[in-house]
Amino acid sequence: MTPDIIRKDILINAPVEAVYRAITEPDQIAQWLADAADLDPVPGGQGSLTFADRATSQRMTVKLTMAAAEPPHWLAFRWGHPEDEQPAKGNSTLVEFALTADGGGAHLRLTESGITALHRPDQDKAAYYEALNKGWDTHLASLKGYAAGQS
Repeated sequence: MTPDIIRKDILINAPVEAVYRAITEPDQIAQWLADAADLDPVPGGQGSLTFADRATSQRMTVKLTMAAAEPPHWLAFRWGHPEDEQPAKGNSTLVEFALTADGGGAHLRLTESGITALHRPDQDKAAYYEALNKGWDTHLASLKGYAAGQS
């Protein structure tokens, strides 16, 4: 059975505020996650991430909708929904970044949930989970290095 939640915890040698900027400012997002980003990091804000060379063999643009933003400690968005639909449980997953101070650095917990509720065949859900799980490992390692270099 496919797990419903991906959870990743990392420690970053940078202040919480610097990490929050790295996950919300488009020019910084383009340094560790996507090749280009357009993001309005406020609840209800719209955005997109364009992947050309990072973590994909084909160019794609993914739309997202901000679910919550509490600077500098929490950010959540929905993505993965069909282009002609509004994101909701069942057609998208919820990605959450929770940041807390840890000594002189930041503890980041990334959670992506809602995978098993997606209206997709089970084998597609399993492949989606595997791709996301591996992708987040790669991107969070990049974030860790990038954010530490910005502080």
